[in-house]
Amino acid sequence: MSGQKRSKHTLRAYSTQAASAVLAGAIAFGGAGAAFADTAATPSTTSAQAATTQSSVAAGSIFSDVKTGFWAEKHIYKLASQGIVVGNNGLFRPGDSVTQQEAVLMALRFMKLQNNVDSTSDVVFPTNFQVNNYYKPYVVLAFQSGLLDKSAEMAADNLKTSWGERKASREWVAELLIRALGKSTEAAAVASEPTGFADDAKVSANKRGYINAAVDLGLANGLDGNRFDPQGAVTRAQLATFFSRAEAHNSLQYDNTVSGTISSLKDGKLTLFSNATNSTYNLTSSTAFFTSTSEARISLNDIQPYTKVTVIGATYNAAYVEVTDPVQQIESVEGTFAKITQGVIWVDSPTGYDQYSYDASTTFVDVNDAVIDASAVTAGSKIKLTRETFSGSRKVVKLQVTSGIVNKTASGTIQSIDTSGKKITFKNASGTVETFNWEDGSTLFSSQNAVLQPADLKTNAAVKYTVKNNVLTSVEVTSAAERTVSGYIVELTGSTIVYKKSDGTREVKLLAASPAIVIPTVANPAAADLIADATGGDNVQLTLNSSDQVTKIEVTSRQIEQYSGATVVAYNAKTQLLTFTDSSNKAHVVLLNASTKLAYDGVATPTLAGIAARLTEGRKIDVNAVGDRALSVESTTKYTGTLTSLNATTRMLVLKLANGQSLTLPYPVSVDYFGRASASIADVAVNSPVTAVLSGTQDIISVLRVQSDLQLEISSLNSNTNKLGVKWSGGTSEIYTLTVPMTNEAGQTITISDLKVGGFINVKFDGSTPVSIQAVKLSSGQVAAVDAAAGTLTVKDYTGASQAFTAGSGVRVVRDGVTTTSLSNVTTADRVEVRKDADGVVLIRVLSQISKVFSRVDTATNELQVKRTNLNDAYRYKLAANVYIHQGDTTLSVQSLKENDNIIMYFNNDVVVEIVKQ
Repeated sequence: MSGQKRSKHTLRAYSTQAASAVLAGAIAFGGAGAAFADTAATPSTTSAQAATTQSSVAAGSIFSDVKTGFWAEKHIYKLASQGIVVGNNGLFRPGDSVTQQEAVLMALRFMKLQNNVDSTSDVVFPTNFQVNNYYKPYVVLAFQSGLLDKSAEMAADNLKTSWGERKASREWVAELLIRALGKSTEAAAVASEPTGFADDAKVSANKRGYINAAVDLGLANGLDGNRFDPQGAVTRAQLATFFSRAEAHNSLQYDNTVSGTISSLKDGKLTLFSNATNSTYNLTSSTAFFTSTSEARISLNDIQPYTKVTVIGATYNAAYVEVTDPVQQIESVEGTFAKITQGVIWVDSPTGYDQYSYDASTTFVDVNDAVIDASAVTAGSKIKLTRETFSGSRKVVKLQVTSGIVNKTASGTIQSIDTSGKKITFKNASGTVETFNWEDGSTLFSSQNAVLQPADLKTNAAVKYTVKNNVLTSVEVTSAAERTVSGYIVELTGSTIVYKKSDGTREVKLLAASPAIVIPTVANPAAADLIADATGGDNVQLTLNSSDQVTKIEVTSRQIEQYSGATVVAYNAKTQLLTFTDSSNKAHVVLLNASTKLAYDGVATPTLAGIAARLTEGRKIDVNAVGDRALSVESTTKYTGTLTSLNATTRMLVLKLANGQSLTLPYPVSVDYFGRASASIADVAVNSPVTAVLSGTQDIISVLRVQSDLQLEISSLNSNTNKLGVKWSGGTSEIYTLTVPMTNEAGQTITISDLKVGGFINVKFDGSTPVSIQAVKLSSGQVAAVDAAAGTLTVKDYTGASQAFTAGSGVRVVRDGVTTTSLSNVTTADRVEVRKDADGVVLIRVLSQISKVFSRVDTATNELQVKRTNLNDAYRYKLAANVYIHQGDTTLSVQSLKENDNIIMYFNNDVVVEIVKQ
């Protein structure tokens, strides 16, 4: 082009200085241009740095400020893998503006011209054409190659500010893109046409053709309101996107970039067929997968063999894989299988046999797509052959039996069981779902040498199964999912449980560590609350883990009669007959024997002789009996139930026990109620759950312990002494946690070290004694969606994860100290902290915010400083360790904030948790 010649002749007139100035300028160049400039490097090291970038990407150290799901992630990842963009200290700074000199260097890399730069001579431009020393040789090359137009760039009205450090505008970048693609002729053809954007009047006349060409090629799009914003600054993320899209319009072969068809995809490796050869690439957890038609990342599972892809990666480690054509390059042939010989599959045909080649990579599968050995295919089976069409050899890549005899042994998991139809559906190890029938057999199903019945099989259990002539001949449970068995408890020890099944057989099972106990009528039940007896034990359902250990014991019904607070009429030590009346004054007689469980006065080893002296007329006892046989007799020390009524005149209360029995008792001597000093019966509401502790004479309640559930904030924590300082609206207290079970929101066991000051806990109290502690989950972030009518709220936290809340039990919104009870008081502009209280009510605290002008960050104190409008203004703010800084969807580093930037800060307990750059 003539323009290129004029540039060369003109540039040769520039004088030459010492070459060392170029290197000095490069070293002195700061972080502002680091993402696109090879900072502190001579041009000769560009290729080496590109290779370093590719290897680091492949190793997983992609830019830490480009999060998964970021809108330009695909393009940044792609160009970084090709060495066209280079990071600085692990950062890309996608939201920073690009200078013109930086954009020129990136364009030269895009054109693969960066190695043509003459770095042996220094260049001096006219004094009013200012370019940093490091970039001067590249700008010279840009003029020489026609990337820049000298007359336009050096026009007097274009040199009022530093040309090199000027922020590249959108219309200037449009021209740079079109020139880099060699499409200036196309731009000239549409130079007189309007751009069609609402702000077309703001477009420079000499840039209109380039904008039109860029839009026509799909390289640039408009902004909100159909604007192009021609003078708007281009960010690094935007420029990477422009050049990434532009690669589709040139024929250059970029470093470490190969396009072809996937010939194999397995075992963490991708084999690519290109130019008649296969190359194998390693796929790692850091390999990024995309498609040419979408900006969103996909997973390895979304990529199919025999599709067309582009792979970028050095030393055969794939850093970037892009699907360019998702249509599999294969064809299918169906027929009747005849035989198989070395490397050849024989298929019946009207004229004899058709022969198809195969090799060690060919897979053989059955009707259900489960892998089988080639020898398992029987003559006469209907088959489908899949052949690749990309290599020219049309090799068979897969043989599938579509109708034939199945004989195999496989492993998988049970998906469903049809006992009436005698069918089991499995998912085998390769993920294929298949169904087989069984015929009755005495030892068809087994687990750890134990014979199972079909009803004992559970879905999701891992199994090994054998099929002969299409029929199941054995199913062995190798690692069961949880299964359940039923019966009644005969004997219970600290490590085993003996139960009798409905068919009369007895079985013994080991207890897992701390099995869960569920008794519908007992709050917080323990193993001691279970009834074991040769004929009248509790009917239970036992949950067994994969090791056949009992993890849960659930009482489904009780065969016993329970009498709480019964009154002794008489006890005959000789006949061991006990006569008592229940709460309805109905008389009962039971026999005590050596097997009767006894408890009285805290005696460690109670005896019949010992309890005989205490079974005097009028004494209160708790009795469990089967028929006329006493299973347990305990001296009554307390009642647990619900307070159903209070009579201030008679000073009597009614307590309803868990078994439905109601007791009328005198008012207590004292009341124990957490958080209420000197509590009295007047503080206890009807329907409160309580424990009535009796005096030694059993005639009065010595203390009434009120059970309560409270949510408390942790004010202090000492893991050495196992003490938590807590506070609530009613005051403060201290909790000793060593003997109290603690769990997280999911019910998993935790320790005091898993809690933190400022967090919340739900505590169950029996009086003032804590009986359980559960950590409360806190979610903080921006409101992503809110539907007041439906009572739903979605919060996107500062890690990018979303959590939905349903205000089924109510909602409380606290904003600036004022509490309301409607989600209509929350908007998607709010930042919030959300938790649920002890009753399930959703508590939403709207975080406070303030707009300021940024000054600086004091890294020594981790404080942000802002400009003050007067001397009384606060100007120092504490930053959270993981403060989220962003501009729109672009995550920024704190170093990206510049003096005089307008920012909005959001606070959680006076600490800055989010900064929005305006």
